[in-house]
Amino acid sequence: MQNQDNLNEYLERHRRAIQLKQVDILREIHRLCLRHKIDYWLDGGTALGAVRHGGFIPWDDDIDIAMRLEDMPRFIEAARKELPPHLMIQTPETDPSVRLPIYKVRDLNSFIVEFADDFTRPYNKGLYVDIFPMMPYPSFSRKFVKRVTKGYCRANAILQAQHCYSWRACAELFYFGLKRFWCKMQWCVGGLFKRKDEFYSNTLNNNGYGIMHRRDSIFPVKEIDFEGEKFLGPANPDAYLTDLYRDYMQLPPEDKRKGHAVFYIEDLKTIKLTQLPPHTHQI
Repeated sequence: MQNQDNLNEYLERHRRAIQLKQVDILREIHRLCLRHKIDYWLDGGTALGAVRHGGFIPWDDDIDIAMRLEDMPRFIEAARKELPPHLMIQTPETDPSVRLPIYKVRDLNSFIVEFADDFTRPYNKGLYVDIFPMMPYPSFSRKFVKRVTKGYCRANAILQAQHCYSWRACAELFYFGLKRFWCKMQWCVGGLFKRKDEFYSNTLNNNGYGIMHRRDSIFPVKEIDFEGEKFLGPANPDAYLTDLYRDYMQLPPEDKRKGHAVFYIEDLKTIKLTQLPPHTHQI
């Protein structure tokens, strides 16, 4: 318990420093998007923090933004060429050790550990801003969207996980591969007969909660205050956050006020290795 208490005290003491470093990353993304006329908007807990707290949720330790799926190739190309040297755009293409189709802008001079991190793979683990691609949704019912996207995400997560191959593992891969295919088939076939200009949300592999937003709650994006600066947010933050959290102004119970990180270091350049005593004999 003493060790955990010390770790919690360390995380709390350093949280503000890592938050401000993430704002630095967001500032570079903002400049890049303005330069290339790419819309982005604060998403998830970051949008909630902007509205409810004027910045970070006090216990939060990451930044989430969203972007049109169709704009992602342009953004990635611009980021690879124009981000400052201490930042990188992380995708499965730019960092082949990444297993999942994630998009982040990472800081190369810091370090963060989260519960889902895989230390058997040497992908960059610096502080980051998450970028969630969003796409038009057919005008399905919310009940249908929740059922299909939750099924797709669960199947996809199991298929992407590491497996010790056995007959059982092979059966699971077959079953969940079939389930993912069936969910995608329902989506594609059903979407042929639905309008596609009314709703927007995350790509299917990243919408485990079955959320969808009305298009006019996002576009046109508008300025929003976050940590004393102007960034871009959804057109109607109230409608957007209600989709995500319902009664979003209500604070969660104290035992739920936790960040995502297990550990972080805001600046690797400040770490000093303990000098080992000199050898007294040669080997």
